[in-house]
Amino acid sequence: MTAEGRPLVAAAGSTARRSLFGHRNFRLLLIGETTSKFGTSVTSVLLPLTAVVTLDASPALVGLLTAAPWVPWLVVGLPAGAWVDQWSPRRVMHVCNLVSAALFTSVPAAWWLDVLTVWQLLAVAFLTGTASVFFSTAYSSYLPVLVDRSELLEGNAKLQGGEHLARIAGPGAGGLLAQLLGTVPGLLLDSVSFLVSSWCLRRIRADEPRRTGGRVRLREEMSAGLRFIGRDPLLRAVIGFGAAANLALAGYEATYIVFLVRSVGLGAGTVGLLGSCGAVGGVLGVLCARRIAHRLGTARALVAAQLGSSLFGLLIPLTAPGPRLALFAIGSTVTMAGIVACNVITVSFRQSYCPQELLGRVTSTALLINFSTIPLGAVAAGALTSAVGPRPTMWIVAGALVAAVLPLLSGPLRGLRDLPGAGSGAESR
Repeated sequence: MTAEGRPLVAAAGSTARRSLFGHRNFRLLLIGETTSKFGTSVTSVLLPLTAVVTLDASPALVGLLTAAPWVPWLVVGLPAGAWVDQWSPRRVMHVCNLVSAALFTSVPAAWWLDVLTVWQLLAVAFLTGTASVFFSTAYSSYLPVLVDRSELLEGNAKLQGGEHLARIAGPGAGGLLAQLLGTVPGLLLDSVSFLVSSWCLRRIRADEPRRTGGRVRLREEMSAGLRFIGRDPLLRAVIGFGAAANLALAGYEATYIVFLVRSVGLGAGTVGLLGSCGAVGGVLGVLCARRIAHRLGTARALVAAQLGSSLFGLLIPLTAPGPRLALFAIGSTVTMAGIVACNVITVSFRQSYCPQELLGRVTSTALLINFSTIPLGAVAAGALTSAVGPRPTMWIVAGALVAAVLPLLSGPLRGLRDLPGAGSGAESR
């Protein structure tokens, strides 16, 4: 493979590690995003608590509140990529942070004025979800601007490591804030976290590719991203795997609490402890991603991480009171470690493989496809649980996660050691 089409490989050795930890711009991005993810993790607890405890919302409205941040992906996911490719990613991220901070600040303000309603919470969840669509698309396009493409695996691993550490600490901090300050005032922490992220972004000094900033022909621009993915079998295989894995994971998230409470007979404290195993597994996956990619090659590591970890998921339906609770802990920890390791590799592959001028559109299209299966998986799992019970549904979900590897095994990844990198995409062939 030529220098213009070099493969995506894991940079080895301590020199690469020191260079990114000592990389001022990357360090600012890491600090800002970890802080923001911590605030978001806190809000994931406080916002539903505000609806239930403060506003006495019905279960149906709480369900809508949970779904509201995901709806914008179906509405503006594709045009967001077209717009972001024409604008400065850093500026898009900065504006999205400020908008999100203002929206979350509006909730305590309305509460203090005694005008807060559940409809405002729904609006805030939807609008911050819209900001997240643009932020996530710009964020994926921005990392290749800051670091060398050979450092993308390390960069994504560190960023996702910060995110999963925030997910471990956030729910506990949210519960503590709810006890000390109340559910609504605690939301100000998320507003502050967005401001910290914005401050870090403003201090980054990096040359960005020139953007036209002109008028965007949406249909033409969106179709470019779709065409790029449609005629590239590697991208189709990786995105198909992501969609299948999300379908199964959404089913797992919708089922495991009901399974542990009704089938296993556990109390809330034990359920919470076992539920945190997935976040711990995410941190382990981040730590392992570069090592297995360097040892096996990025293509082989992707298949091995998914297939090897998902087999441990078959332990989860065997969970029972007593010593067999360890089956859930082991199964969920290893499964999530594999999923996160796969995520580090696939995101790095997309960033390295796609032309920079198309990266926003390819990212938004890929995320739209991947996220569209989340509500499908949750609804299907809920229906299955009602029809056949939690334990049989958990067996089906665990089997679906193993089957998610099929797009990788049946596609063009067979025989590859490393995924191709810069200059190898469909547009450059």
